[in-house]
Amino acid sequence: MDNMTVFTAAGIDYLFRWGHLLAGMTWVGLLYYFNFVQAEYFKEAEPAHRAGVVLKLLPRALWWFRWGAMVTFVTGVLLLAGRHSAITADIAVGATLGTLMFLNVWLVIWPNQKIVIASANQVAQGGEALPEAAVAAPKAGLASRTNTLFSLPMLFFMGSSAHIPSGMASAPETMTPLMVVLALIFALEANGLWGKQGPMASVGGVISGGFLLTVVLYGLLVLL
Repeated sequence: MDNMTVFTAAGIDYLFRWGHLLAGMTWVGLLYYFNFVQAEYFKEAEPAHRAGVVLKLLPRALWWFRWGAMVTFVTGVLLLAGRHSAITADIAVGATLGTLMFLNVWLVIWPNQKIVIASANQVAQGGEALPEAAVAAPKAGLASRTNTLFSLPMLFFMGSSAHIPSGMASAPETMTPLMVVLALIFALEANGLWGKQGPMASVGGVISGGFLLTVVLYGLLVLL
């Protein structure tokens, strides 16, 4: 057996996959922590305890969260670039979901969480809360719930691409179902930016919604 296989093209590809998985676990793990643990804790915690989390824990967790998203996205782009036109419909769906999740982190969640943290710091120093924090927190929360909703089908399609692919993204027979699936995803993303949480407001609701979305997207992709 060749002990130098890691230095071949296949070996380097595998290293990028490994980094992609490590960063993705960090990112999605913290996403679930924020939504399933921290958000539920905030509903019951005393104001002083919530403030302590926002001031001391949240900035650290958000650092790993946003940079985990960045490394996941960059390694994913590099992996896709190496495949050129050999992209399945499944990976096209998974990559679209992952890209929207990445953009939500850096363009919605993180900017609004910075406002929330700045407001908490100002209150801790004896000042008034920032007025914009009252709007920033729900915006970050809605985007975070949307990312949680997207995470289940995203992970499903990333795996199905290798094990039960639905066809090539560029094949004529997959173009129509792929466009329908992408249109639904972008409609849900629009709700994540300007809509409401609705059923996603509860942990059970966002989890069941994620499974339902996975079934719907896969059904559209293979049955249309």
